[in-house]
Amino acid sequence: MQACYNNVWRSAKSSGKEVWKINELFFDNAAHRFDSFSEKEIPNTIQLWLNRFYISKKDYSPVLQVAEAENNNGFEVDVLIQDNKAPMQPVEGLSAFMKKSSEKQFAALKDLQLLTHYLPDLNAIIASQGKQKLHYTYQTFSEVLTGILPAIRLFGIQTLLPKSLQQLLKPQVTVSLKTKAANKKYFSLTELLDYDWKVSMGNSYISPEEFMKLTKESTGLVKIRDQFIMMSQEEIEKIIKKLTQPSAPKAFALLQAALSGDYEGAPVLIDKELREKINDILRSDVTALPSQLNAQLRQYQERGFSWLYKNAQLGLGSLLADDMGLGKTLQVITTLLKFKEEGALKIKPALVIAPTTLLSNWKAEIERFAPSLNAMIFHGAGRKAEFKQADVIITAYGISRTENEKLSKQSWHALVIDEAQNIKNAETAQTKAVKKIKADIKIAMSGTPVENRLQEYWSIFDFANPGYLGNVNWFNEEYARPIELNQDKKRLEKFTKITSPFILRRVKTDKEIISDLPDKIETNQFCNLTKEQAALYKSITHDLMQEVENAEGINRRGIILKLLTILKQVCNHPLQYLKNSNDVKPEQSGKMMLLLQLLETIYENGEKVLIFSQYKEMGSLLRSVIYEHFGKKSLQLHGGNTRKERDEMVRSFQTNPLSDTFILSLKAGGTVLNLTAGNHVIHYDLWWNPAVDAQATDRAFRIGQQKNVMVHRMITKGTLDEKIDDMLRSKKQLANMTIANGEKWIGELSDLDIRQLVTLG
Repeated sequence: MQACYNNVWRSAKSSGKEVWKINELFFDNAAHRFDSFSEKEIPNTIQLWLNRFYISKKDYSPVLQVAEAENNNGFEVDVLIQDNKAPMQPVEGLSAFMKKSSEKQFAALKDLQLLTHYLPDLNAIIASQGKQKLHYTYQTFSEVLTGILPAIRLFGIQTLLPKSLQQLLKPQVTVSLKTKAANKKYFSLTELLDYDWKVSMGNSYISPEEFMKLTKESTGLVKIRDQFIMMSQEEIEKIIKKLTQPSAPKAFALLQAALSGDYEGAPVLIDKELREKINDILRSDVTALPSQLNAQLRQYQERGFSWLYKNAQLGLGSLLADDMGLGKTLQVITTLLKFKEEGALKIKPALVIAPTTLLSNWKAEIERFAPSLNAMIFHGAGRKAEFKQADVIITAYGISRTENEKLSKQSWHALVIDEAQNIKNAETAQTKAVKKIKADIKIAMSGTPVENRLQEYWSIFDFANPGYLGNVNWFNEEYARPIELNQDKKRLEKFTKITSPFILRRVKTDKEIISDLPDKIETNQFCNLTKEQAALYKSITHDLMQEVENAEGINRRGIILKLLTILKQVCNHPLQYLKNSNDVKPEQSGKMMLLLQLLETIYENGEKVLIFSQYKEMGSLLRSVIYEHFGKKSLQLHGGNTRKERDEMVRSFQTNPLSDTFILSLKAGGTVLNLTAGNHVIHYDLWWNPAVDAQATDRAFRIGQQKNVMVHRMITKGTLDEKIDDMLRSKKQLANMTIANGEKWIGELSDLDIRQLVTLG
């Protein structure tokens, strides 16, 4: 339309009134008459330009046909005529059509004449009445293909292109992967790969020399092996520079290319021998169990052991990410025992780093399942660094930091880290200390390798396979941001391909993995605020939102988190926030009244229940209310309990029929514990991080559970409880790989978003 306006404007006289009319006609949707002598050509000019859009609507319309020249050195353009009254009939040449009635001939030539403004060469075809064709070299046809034909197609004119032009290819520098000549018998996958530089075009590959020869002094359309590329001289020079001054790809980049079939966005050429070896490496072979193993492994656990062992033989690190309760520890102990039976632990022992609360558990599990393994705990005031006296040294994350010099000097055959999320933050002193410890084989164990962000996954993966996912900045740009922020499925697919050989993830709900585990049934239990809660909620929101809107930076985030915490407490029970009485009245909280209803049913059925709260003080209030209402003394675990007290409470809940209620602080009781006696899990207040809530649920939903596990998530309707839950559900990352960053992400929301989040309704 801009082109039409320009033509009309040029045809008008210099009168300001005429220009004003034209402007209003085109841009203000105003109607005008052009009656004066000086204006009489304006309607004709408009109509003449608009006629182009009606060519394809007439009985006969032109069709431009492009074909490769017979001498294979360019293209020919011919004009055909389409009978629009019989669209199923084949088109005929213009020269044949010109032999028909003069009226049809004149109309067709007139319509074709309208297109000469865009393709002046059509005048030659019109003059020859269709007997002549237009001839172009590859270079001169470039402008026709990319500039003229698209413009003509806008008028509805059909253009027929040969197959070779229907999809122009973009050359890309890539690699051709093969097996290193000196490494036919491979021991390490990273040492297996060799490469040559190639230029890819679709499914074809040419050498750098061939590309430079074919594109020498060529621009525009270039034909290479019966395929066409469209490149400017600048683009060609960029590729040539990349080929003549290459940076050698790193080993991890070649390995990623071999696994994903992609190198910097270009398809990779892999020779037959290498492909067979990669398939052989990735194939799931069964490894014979160590003869002295004192355990009966489930089928999936045998597969896990075989996978760990095979990766170790190939010099690759492993991330065992099975769901909590599927026996990760047993699979790793089996692998360590296999190492001992092969003599690998004689000179270099294995080191296991775990949370302090798990040290005794590790030693006990080794003594139970692999008694021939000599295990020693390196912990406590009297610890001695006599590492060569044992097959397996067990220590804590804190010791790995304070005794890092001693641990780093020792040569280790295997380094195992349990609850690997302890090194999820790459910049902490603890993570850096763990990564300083060198070992031939590295194994990370975690039921939740990604609690918050993919960057945490990078930190754990960087421990198992250092450098494989590049540095953290490269990883964030290449994968974390596209996947987390843009939900980029293509990037996620590539990420899965390059990491899948090194991570094993099985979930308890998969009946193919474990068929004798009952179901986990999750339900949201909704309640309403009482009048007292609603009034308090509104008052706090009004006051603190004013502070939020007047604050900036870290101070603003602090006020937001304060607001969220207070509103969360109000939703639990006003007394938790006000702290103005010791008399807990359940009727003041919709959530507490709902809890009592749930407990009444649970107790009537003679079942046991775990109740999780983020707050120790809320747990104490619940304990008091449950005693007043039901006469039951609840167990309560929080961060202030000693290890002995914790163990006694766990034993009582698991074995004593009268201990049917266990109230736990989410941080103190959300991991490690085995509480399969309970088949009801109540999340009284949500953590707003589904991974943390899932960890807590897994205290009951694990091997040994005989009943269906009922999970009750308590949500107060109309409040931030419900709104944040909705947000988290919508944010669930592709393939369950990442989730929102705890509560911290909320601090980055705008004032409007925060107000919508906390406003009732």
